[in-house]
Amino acid sequence: MSQASLPVLHLPAITKPRRIEAQVAGLYRTTGEGFETVPVDRLDLGYDGIAGDRHGGVTRKSGGREPWYPRGTEMRNERQLSILAPDELSAIAADMGIAELRPEWIGGNLLVEGIAQLSWLPPRTLLFFANGVTLKIDGDNTPCRFAGRSIAEKVGGGTDVEFGFVQAAKKRRGLVAWVERPGTISAGESFKAHLPEQWIYQG
Repeated sequence: MSQASLPVLHLPAITKPRRIEAQVAGLYRTTGEGFETVPVDRLDLGYDGIAGDRHGGVTRKSGGREPWYPRGTEMRNERQLSILAPDELSAIAADMGIAELRPEWIGGNLLVEGIAQLSWLPPRTLLFFANGVTLKIDGDNTPCRFAGRSIAEKVGGGTDVEFGFVQAAKKRRGLVAWVERPGTISAGESFKAHLPEQWIYQG
């Protein structure tokens, strides 16, 4: 193929990297095998996430979110932490017609303030906490009936609430992340979100 016949490559529009300052509004963890979390003053994090937490571990077993593997296949755990925002929880509750939606009911670990549309932060975003912890965002957390059932147990409504949560929480159910640099996160701690360059692949 001659040089003249090679296709012309047009670069997509690229959004520059940016930084957002934010703050930890609440911390939570599981206390046993249950799905729900309880408030704590600090989270001690290792490379396996929160030690002893239901979602801790360097690896995890695949489930319905990974249909390309047989269920139960051991894989990298990119879902060590669930990160939520108060404004998104309030919007979900309003759409569901319930008075409130607490982070604990849906297994949240970090409640953060200061980032608009938290659930839309892109994968590869890094969260640098003041005391040294770094978390890496894997992506948005897809809402499921399991979390909806937990809400229904608190407010009533049965399967209407289960399915209602799945619809109301789309693209605002927060993020999942894993520990890139371990340490301790404390309630009220500040952090900076470093967003990478972003573009739409059109190959």
